[in-house]
Amino acid sequence: MIITKRLAAGACALLAALAAGTAPADAADGPPKNSPKVELVLDVSGSMRAQDIDGQSRMAAAQQAFNEVIDAVPEGVRLGIRTLGATYPGDDKQIGCRDSKQLYPVGQVDRTEAKAAVATLRPTGWTPIGYALRGADEDLGTDGGTRRVVLITDGEDSCGLPDPCDVARELAAKGTHLTVDTLGLTQDDKTREQLTCIAEATGGTYTTVRHRKELSGRIKQLVRRADTPVEKPRPAQGTAECSTAPELGAGVYTDREQFSEHRWYKVKVKPGQELRAAVSVGADRPVDRDYGVLLRAVTEGGQELVRGSDAGSGRTDVLSAGLRHPVAEAKDDRDKEPRTVCLEVSTSFSAPPSVKRDPGLPVELAVDLVKGPDNPSDVAAFGLGRGWVLLLVLTVTGLLAGLLWGWLARWRVAVWREN
Repeated sequence: MIITKRLAAGACALLAALAAGTAPADAADGPPKNSPKVELVLDVSGSMRAQDIDGQSRMAAAQQAFNEVIDAVPEGVRLGIRTLGATYPGDDKQIGCRDSKQLYPVGQVDRTEAKAAVATLRPTGWTPIGYALRGADEDLGTDGGTRRVVLITDGEDSCGLPDPCDVARELAAKGTHLTVDTLGLTQDDKTREQLTCIAEATGGTYTTVRHRKELSGRIKQLVRRADTPVEKPRPAQGTAECSTAPELGAGVYTDREQFSEHRWYKVKVKPGQELRAAVSVGADRPVDRDYGVLLRAVTEGGQELVRGSDAGSGRTDVLSAGLRHPVAEAKDDRDKEPRTVCLEVSTSFSAPPSVKRDPGLPVELAVDLVKGPDNPSDVAAFGLGRGWVLLLVLTVTGLLAGLLWGWLARWRVAVWREN
């Protein structure tokens, strides 16, 4: 009896040990393979030494923001970090434009290890954004789950080839559902234009960041967004004019559009909201060279508000364009009614006579309505806003200079007469 009890106790102990041994291993596996994946791509080029973010360097602000983001990563998200311009300090462009590596692999986050890796970074070299985006695409893999890249940089690509916008279109055309969000740490127009192009080509967003808290808050928001289930596209049939167009809310919609056709849709935008729209048109059959896609936001009266376009020549799979249109806050009760914005999608695809026209080319239209622009001051940077300010400054400066010159001229004449 004693032997039997000892054997039973031993068996129970063995089972308990096996259970204890396997449980941590399962827990260490982290999120499943179909969980969302995010890779943060950080610019570590020499210009990140500039000390213009809350009295500290751009690099220091980014490192602190990354530490806060690492602490806040949702349990169900696999996170990785890639750098660009972090290792090569020399002048050889060929070497500098391949300076991008994965700092922390995409997977379950060990917060201590990830923070230690970020702490080692020092501003060093070039800014090969296009090359880094291709590397990030490979890092994320294709084993399921949403795929998002968050690019943080303080300037435009310094290499030229591969062009970052072309790379973004190339990645979008692969059909692996990669979204690239871009964050700019400077406000120059060239950087803004390039980062906006990258984001719009992949259905992402662009944000200018001026403070460390803004940087960490925005990255956290984008990482959390990756954990949000992807909305399935809904069918929507555009019409030949805005008055009869279907009214769309926030979401993703699919349609078919004939060669060189114009399709209209309507969106209600409340005061204080910003409309963001992006369209992708797939060339699912042979097409002629030279083509384009245009997305316009127009008032019901036909006045154009903003447009986004893209064009190309040669074989393509997907052509994309996007736009953003903010509606000002209501000044009184009469302004509180939503504004109807008409969206026009048109293409200039053509094809040889032997190619079938029906059904039309596949169209995917994404509509989002957010509470105001990320950076209200950015709105004035487009269109005539900045130009009018400059004109006013030049006018006042010219007036003052003229008065001063006239006074000096009279003084010189008076002195000459006295002598």
